[in-house]
Amino acid sequence: MTSHTAPVITVDTPDGPFTVVADDQDRVLASGWTDDPNYLVALVHSSIRPESTAPTDGLATIRDAVAAYYGGEFPALDKIEVIQHSGPFLEQAWTVLRTVAPGSPVSYTEFAELAGNPSATRAAAAACARNAAALFVPCHRVLRSDGSLGGFRYGLPVKQSLLAREEKLPE
Repeated sequence: MTSHTAPVITVDTPDGPFTVVADDQDRVLASGWTDDPNYLVALVHSSIRPESTAPTDGLATIRDAVAAYYGGEFPALDKIEVIQHSGPFLEQAWTVLRTVAPGSPVSYTEFAELAGNPSATRAAAAACARNAAALFVPCHRVLRSDGSLGGFRYGLPVKQSLLAREEKLPE
C-alpha cells in the first residue's frame, strides 16, 4: 500500500458527477460516475491504493480530457495514463480495451480474442467488472454476444448514454 494522499477531482458531466483519483504522477488510479472518492479508492489494487484523498485544483490534463470526451473529442482520453495492477491477463485485457474504438463496441468473446485468449470469455468479463478506471479504460464498449448491454458498475443508463454519444462520431 502506498502512503501518499491521492489528488481527486470531480467533473460535472451529462451522466452525473465523474470523479478521478490519481497518483502523484497524474496517472488515473480509479474513476467513475460518483462523487465519493472513497468508493473509487476501494477499487484500486492494494499495492497502489492511496491511504487518503484530497480534492485538488490540479489534474488539469485529466479534467480537460474528460471535458473533451463529452465535447465529442473521444481520443482525448487516450493521452491520459492509467495505472492498474492485477494478474497478467487482466493487465493485458485493460491495455487492449483501451484500443477498442469509440462507436465500435465488441462482444465479451471478441474482447477475449483481442486480449490473446479466445477461450477466456469469463476472464474478459471479469476484466470489465474489475476495471477501476472507467471511461479511460472503456469497459462500456463491451457488450454481450447478443448485442445487449450486459452489466456496468455505474448503471445501464450511463453505459447506454456513453455508447449513444460514441455512435454519433463526426463525419
